[in-house]
Amino acid sequence: MRIGNGIEMLEISTEVMGRPGTINPTLIWDNDITILVDTGFPGQLPLIRAATNKAGVSFEKIGKIILTHHDIDHIGSLSSIVKELGNSVKVIAHKEEKAYIQGDKVPHKLAKLEENISSLPEEMKGRYKMMKEGFQKCKTNVDQVIEDGEELPYCGGIITIYTPGHTIGHICLYLKQSKTLIAGDLLFVEEGKLSMAPTAINYDNELTNKSLKRLTEYDIETVICYHGGVYRDNVNKSIKQLANQGK
Repeated sequence: MRIGNGIEMLEISTEVMGRPGTINPTLIWDNDITILVDTGFPGQLPLIRAATNKAGVSFEKIGKIILTHHDIDHIGSLSSIVKELGNSVKVIAHKEEKAYIQGDKVPHKLAKLEENISSLPEEMKGRYKMMKEGFQKCKTNVDQVIEDGEELPYCGGIITIYTPGHTIGHICLYLKQSKTLIAGDLLFVEEGKLSMAPTAINYDNELTNKSLKRLTEYDIETVICYHGGVYRDNVNKSIKQLANQGK
């Protein structure tokens, strides 16, 4: 879906918690560079390639990959994409996410499952095994770390907003020219309404609430949510209402 000039929300069919669904990596580009934000589940390179080319952008021209955080549905196809593109692509993430993406630390959700492995039902044990194998296969070196408030000099300016809570190093990205927020998993769209991520999937809900308040500092016209897609209905007011609910 075309969001604006040089912004395409990719719509990748997948299975989320055993149900058919869609995830939404984002493609950003101008005459100088093409950037992919998040890389889907393991094995989705062909789908991402096809969606990129369908948007009228050559997959081979992707020069940067920015990761909002290290969950398996965001970094799952990272290693295969990097291998496909070779040294021409650079991976960017927040400094707190680097060790998880590179495989130096055990991802949050995997560690939580490991703590309770003996008491898990068989279905969850199977899911744990799949996640563990997926993380082992997708670990990739991070070429550049970014911090809160840092502006990347691409596509009119991309501001990093450090929004921990869903994971320890979760970030959102604010595209200055179009006033578009790439929200990662801080925000969802459910039944046409903007909502917070379910508390059960957050690393720290108190941090998540504080991070949501950070978004009220920005003038946002469009939100791209990884789960749920695009939201444009009086965004600033909706975010403020959610932030007040989290007090």
